[in-house]
This record gives sequence, structure tokens and C-alpha cells, in this order.
Amino acid sequence: MTAHPPPGPRPARLAARRLTLAYEDRTVVDRLDLAVPDGRVTVIVGPNACGKSTTLRALGRLLKPKSGAVLLDGEALGKLPTKKIAQQIGLLPQTPVAPEAITVADLVARGRQPHQHWWRQWSDEDEKAVTEAMERTDVTALAERPVDELSGGQRQRVWIAMALAQDTGLLLLDEPTTYLDISHQVEVLDLVRRLNHDRGRTVVVVLHDLNQAARYADHLVAMKDGEVVAEGPPSQVVTEELVREVFGLECVVVPDPVTGSPLVVPGAPWSAPAPAPV
Repeated sequence: MTAHPPPGPRPARLAARRLTLAYEDRTVVDRLDLAVPDGRVTVIVGPNACGKSTTLRALGRLLKPKSGAVLLDGEALGKLPTKKIAQQIGLLPQTPVAPEAITVADLVARGRQPHQHWWRQWSDEDEKAVTEAMERTDVTALAERPVDELSGGQRQRVWIAMALAQDTGLLLLDEPTTYLDISHQVEVLDLVRRLNHDRGRTVVVVLHDLNQAARYADHLVAMKDGEVVAEGPPSQVVTEELVREVFGLECVVVPDPVTGSPLVVPGAPWSAPAPAPV
């Protein structure tokens, strides 16, 4: 009998291969390779204009590569039908725009469009997905309110509810905590973790806050100048040397007293010099 080696880890469903992204003649991301671990929460961090949001847009096919490719289940996104992608990848961009006067319930319901066909319109499954998404993001009481009358934080939670209602295996979130106060930031990121843990969703999140990223990520990707500088578990990626290299910040990295994840403490703040003696 021929012995066969045990199967290795399956290829990532979503991956970038030699991906170069540009706006006109300005290259933002250069020959980037990235494999998104299945069933995990991946967080992309880096300084402003490093290419992290641009990369996320390309992963969701909002931006066409200059060269290279984004692969979904081994196939280039550019060759797949839009509806098939929408059934597999949910994307919340950084600054989404709602149609004028649309209500919260109607906007969240739009997340179900990729699952509908001319012979199958609204169903009990659609209703359940929308109801659950609104409950999870605490926007049920806002159902009949026009989206353009909501506060920034309320609008953000409504957009997240729409992405959840889409019910995809892959969820891409670009700065989902924008406009939210600290308590709602924690609620949203806890929700992301629960979706991953309870439903096995693969999530990619772009965050500015390095401590939040280290706290919630299974896999952390640090970018600078359009390239991946480091990636892996937060405990291996978030070091004083990396923070200095990527963010130009002197700091001390200590264990988070609650989670044990790396906690970045910036160096001593600037203070005014003592007045000269008279």
C-alpha cells in the first residue's frame, strides 16, 4: 500500500498575487502578495496613504489592478461575474453613500440583492437575514428613519448591518469604527469577532488603531509605502522595532492587562520646558 502524506493547509479562498495598484500614473501598491487566512480575522494596519484601503478595494473588485491579480477560489476576480462575487464577498467601503431619503430598513434590505433572481424575489430567508443583521448592530429601532437624518455613528452601524445582511463567507470592512465613540467601536469589533467565531466568516478589516488591531486580529498585516512589512500573529508582529519602522513612533510594547495581546504605549509626551529662574 502506498503511503500518502497528510494533506497540507488548503489554499486561501482570497489572495493577491504580485498585485500592483495605481491611480493614473501614481503607484500605490507594488507587487503585493497576500493570502487571507480562511476562517480568521485579518486586520491591515499602517500609516496614512500606505495603501491599506486601496488594497482592500482591490480585494473587493472596486479597483482594477494595474498588474497582478486578486484570486477568489483560484480564479481571477476580473473574470468572474459581478453577482457571483457579491454572493461570496461583502464589502463596506470607507465612505459609502446612501440613496437620498432611503430608510434604514430599505438600505439594509439591499444587502440581499445578490441572492435574488427574477424567479425568486423576497423570501423568508431574506427577511430573517435582514432582521438579524439589524438586531446585531442595534439599529432595529431606527428601521423607518431616513438614513440621511442619522448621526454619523448610527449611519455606520446601518451600513455594517447591510454588509451583514448580504450573508457572505468573506467580509471586507474598511475602517468600520469611523465616527463611532469608544463604546460603539468595541461593540462593532466584538461583533466582528462573534461573526467569525460563531459563523466561521473570514473577515478582513482595515483599522487605524494599532492597539485595537492587536486585540482583535488573528492575523495582522502591517503595510508601509504600498508593501507588506510584516504579517502574522499580533504577538509576533507588534514590536517596538516594527512600530518605529512603520509608524515612526518611539514606544514601549507591554501585554494588554485584559487580553494579553500587545499594547503599544507611546513614549513620553511633549511638555513645556520649566521656566528659567528669575
